[in-house]
Amino acid sequence: MRIVFCGTPEFAVPSLRRLAAEPGISVEAVITQPDRPRGRGQNVSSSPVKEAALAAGLHVFQPETIKSESAQEFLKRVAADAVVIIAYGQIIPARLLSLPRLGWTNLHASLLPRYRGAAPIHWAIANGETTTGLTTMQIDAGMDTGPTLLQQELEIGPDETSPELAARMSEIGAGLIVDSLLRLDRGEISPRPQDSVKATYAPILKKEDGRIAWTRTASQIYNRMRGFAPWPGAYTAFRGQTCHLWGRPETGAAAEGCVAPGEIIPSTKDVHIVCGEGTSLRLEFVQQANLRTRIRQRGALCSQRTICLGVCPAERSIVLFIFVSPVRDERT
Repeated sequence: MRIVFCGTPEFAVPSLRRLAAEPGISVEAVITQPDRPRGRGQNVSSSPVKEAALAAGLHVFQPETIKSESAQEFLKRVAADAVVIIAYGQIIPARLLSLPRLGWTNLHASLLPRYRGAAPIHWAIANGETTTGLTTMQIDAGMDTGPTLLQQELEIGPDETSPELAARMSEIGAGLIVDSLLRLDRGEISPRPQDSVKATYAPILKKEDGRIAWTRTASQIYNRMRGFAPWPGAYTAFRGQTCHLWGRPETGAAAEGCVAPGEIIPSTKDVHIVCGEGTSLRLEFVQQANLRTRIRQRGALCSQRTICLGVCPAERSIVLFIFVSPVRDERT
């Protein structure tokens, strides 16, 4: 079977490698996004899929847009039996969908029709789901509305974050996409229409999604911390500064007299914040916006300084204790 692979981020790389190594499947070309500025330094770099494709000796095509005439001509010229598309990053025009004999097969990180959209992993965790899954489907003109092929259910760990779950799903999904292609080609499976009545959605993340609403329970806030890692994260305003937080739900009810969500609980030990329904969150670190240093609950060593979080019981506010260590001459 001759295929074209479309993908861009790290999530798609295990599937590309598995397809390239599979007997009976020939990856004729890889389509990925153009090289773009990335990271803090905004240096122009290749996508993870491009790097993996070049390392495997595969031909790479990088159209500025998949809607271009050059992209259509390229696909016609290759004349693949199927196109596999995983997190490519552009909507495929309807005129291209009928070109391959077996259509365009997509790996989606949810059990469709649940969590259609751009961020299914993030929203499943943020919403407190304990199970999720993977779906292979044939794409159509809609957003994740095409008929499904195979599905595999997975558990979400109680402390699992979006990057951790994505890495695990990408490896498992590689086997599912290969199995789907081979069985589709042999006629062993047929596309099944989705039940749109049961559809839920996972829209693209916005910065505002990371703002902590302290009226939510501590568990709900923790789920959003896990789901929205690394971006937009979970943040709040403190004395005019935006601070990114990480913490865990504390067992037991909030301290007596602390009735307002967002209020700091007086303590001589840990830093706790009152959340909704009488719950509390124990902070583990605070990171001020635009600073790289994370200030941890029990201290962080940074440039000869130990920085610790603490609480001023009288004012119910977070304070920082900074202990300066003498500089030692490592040569002695």
